[in-house]
Amino acid sequence: MAVAASTEGMPLARVSQARSLTAVRIWIYVLAALVVLMVAVGGATRLTGSGLSITEWRPVTGAIPPLTEQAWLVEFEKYRQISQYELVNKGMTLSEFKFIYAWEWGHRQLGRLIGLVFFLPLAWFWARGVIKGRLALTLLGIGALGGLQGAIGWIMVASGLEPGMTAVAPIKLALHLTIASIILACLVWVAAGLKDRSAAAPEARTGMAPRILVGLILFQIALGGLVAGSKAGLTYNTWPLMDGNLVPPASALFMVKPWVENFVDNVVLVQFNHRLVAYVIVAFALWHAWTMRRQARSSRAASRATAMAGLTLAQMVLGIVTLLLVVPLWAGLAHQVFAMAVLAMAVVHARVSAA
Repeated sequence: MAVAASTEGMPLARVSQARSLTAVRIWIYVLAALVVLMVAVGGATRLTGSGLSITEWRPVTGAIPPLTEQAWLVEFEKYRQISQYELVNKGMTLSEFKFIYAWEWGHRQLGRLIGLVFFLPLAWFWARGVIKGRLALTLLGIGALGGLQGAIGWIMVASGLEPGMTAVAPIKLALHLTIASIILACLVWVAAGLKDRSAAAPEARTGMAPRILVGLILFQIALGGLVAGSKAGLTYNTWPLMDGNLVPPASALFMVKPWVENFVDNVVLVQFNHRLVAYVIVAFALWHAWTMRRQARSSRAASRATAMAGLTLAQMVLGIVTLLLVVPLWAGLAHQVFAMAVLAMAVVHARVSAA
């Protein structure tokens, strides 16, 4: 009904084009939702210690899980050869192994599904001439980024299979999460830009603030990946103080030599940076909302800015709760998924403001 109302009075060719672009926009938003689901399943895979249960990268044949008891025993034996089994899970039963295998297999299977949901409709829309030119190149670029993400995922897993390693390298986990977030941001940016807003009232000026907010959120997600990878959230489970200090002493923040490695390997600095950037984001979002409401209180841009301030504040509170509870599965997942929602809304705000 909404599409019919918005296309009333248009020439038939424009009506057809508008409907086709609406279908493309819905398809891209479905992809964005699948990416968020992928991040959620990836988070559950990490929090359940399941990420190293599949020790090989088989993009095609790996889609079929073990189907017989003998096949399961073969997979289990491969897992028993790595350090995580020897140092963390020694004595694990086959049924326990099947549980962690299912999480990692589901994560990889979802990646394959996203690839199909991306390329099959893309080919169909392209063949019909709905997608072409700059839009086609942009979507191909996102698809290439998705392929790169799959390779980064395996590089991340391989880092955890090295002798003596019981988990993946934090910097590689952070990179994997950040690329997923960039893919989500690109999809939402493209989809939001496809909506026809020619009949809408002019937007109030927002300047560069919405884009800066997107950049800050992406940076914070990367820092969150370092927190997750180094398990920094399992330490200093108090707030607002860390071990009795609002700002930990320099001797604690930079105890690792060389000093640059503290940003990745020192759980004190890793967690402190994540806290600090959260404060910056909330302060910036509140400032942006305040300036927008002073400029044009009743504008849609002001409403979006106010909503963003509320979302960033809610995400910070959720992060504090997650820390205080020592990262239970439900809180860790909620914090990670809500970060994707905050990012998506920030991208919509930036895209609409730039239109």
